[in-house]
Amino acid sequence: MASSAAPPPKLLRSKLFWVALLYFSEGFPLGVFYELFPVYFRQQGVELKDIGLISLLGLAWTVKFLWAPAIDHYRGHRRWMATVDVAMAVVLIAFAASKGLGPWVWAAIGVFTLLSATNDIAIDGYTIELLDRNELGLANGIRIGFYRVGMLASGLVLILSDWLTWSGAFACGAVILAACAAAVLTAPRERAVVRDEQLSLRAELARVLADARGAVPVAALALGTLWLVDGALGLSAGRPALWPAAWAVAAAGIAVSAALHAARSRNRPEAAPATARGPMFGALLELLGRPYIVPVLLFVLIFKLGDASMGFMVKPFWVDAQFSATEIGLVSVNIGLGLSIAGGIAGGWYTDRAGIFKGLWVLGLFQALSNLGYAIAASVIPHGAPGELELWHRAVMYSASAAESFTGGLGTAAFLAFLMAIVDKRHSATEYALLSSVFALSRSVAGWASGFGAQELGYAKYFLLTFFLSFPAYAALPWVRRMLDYAEARNRGAVEAQGAERA
Repeated sequence: MASSAAPPPKLLRSKLFWVALLYFSEGFPLGVFYELFPVYFRQQGVELKDIGLISLLGLAWTVKFLWAPAIDHYRGHRRWMATVDVAMAVVLIAFAASKGLGPWVWAAIGVFTLLSATNDIAIDGYTIELLDRNELGLANGIRIGFYRVGMLASGLVLILSDWLTWSGAFACGAVILAACAAAVLTAPRERAVVRDEQLSLRAELARVLADARGAVPVAALALGTLWLVDGALGLSAGRPALWPAAWAVAAAGIAVSAALHAARSRNRPEAAPATARGPMFGALLELLGRPYIVPVLLFVLIFKLGDASMGFMVKPFWVDAQFSATEIGLVSVNIGLGLSIAGGIAGGWYTDRAGIFKGLWVLGLFQALSNLGYAIAASVIPHGAPGELELWHRAVMYSASAAESFTGGLGTAAFLAFLMAIVDKRHSATEYALLSSVFALSRSVAGWASGFGAQELGYAKYFLLTFFLSFPAYAALPWVRRMLDYAEARNRGAVEAQGAERA
């Protein structure tokens, strides 16, 4: 009698279990980069200016959308994840075995960040395909929590360096990554994806310049990428007119291309750009050609503007208010981390039950209101001069910190669920990488501008300003609702097409 294989244990069939494991494995390498490497290099006597240069290698996480199409095109997300986990483990083994520092370490860290960014692309794409729309809220709450746990695990490896030396600590990090690689290979298989017939990469590149609707966004993407790289490396320092001139030329080129295209198309029916079926730029062009995309991209850019604008100034405010490093670490960092995880889970639970659209504006409102807590704290707590803090001062500050951490988790869970819901599952990794890069851009710009705002206005007025910065995104909510409806109908049609293909 034929015997059938036993079904996997219930835990391994749980989607939330795999979300937790995958985002632990996504958070751990980031923690290695930001927590382990700086301490290691400083203890080896590397100068601070050289350690600061390491942060430039983190640019890989900003521009990861450039190679995300390859992950979508060649599929096999689990194999991508396992391969890069093993490769990152090899890099850490190289550090464990090294007897000194040399030029190779910069290349090794650069490879590590590229591998980690690739891991992020594959994990995000796999997770979007794994989950149904009504599971996105709670799954993102779990995602937020275990991503942070992964980063905390890197801190435990850092502690082990005092006991096992750096060679032993790096070896432990490699073992963790190898275990993640083995685990992801046992994850549920990816769903089959029905694709339209695509152009070859060569044919796609050949047609880019022949179609204004293809050439314009591709050129804008290339220019934007160069701008991000220059922002990190400072290659244009001393040439303040370079980028204004470059953007002006690009805008003129776009206007001319649009005019020529309109003239050519006047007497013939409109058709989708040929490059929209290509493996490299197809997902970008399909996304940019989607209904309501402009206000939706604006929403993605500014939904967390108030939160991001305040975030970089919170720790300096604690310092200027004469709180000790121990209090800052315990309350703002450790307890705040726990509350943000709890907020993510609570926000995910609410989003699944109330719906993504309602979750966005309701939880976004709570997220904005928490900024008022720090505005109140800054107006009543003396800062800038030595002095004894009273008990009620601490109560106000601790309450503001707790509210900001918890509600930040609430808003993040709903926002990430929205991003996952609107991407096309046929090329989810590419679209999600693009959308998350748009969000990362606003976070970076807001962080840069926050120092000027707090310095000119003072903490209390600046924190109050961040409350109002949370609301311009609400003007785009009508288009957000339409995009959610459009995405749901499109993904439902894709599922039906897939069922018909199997039949």
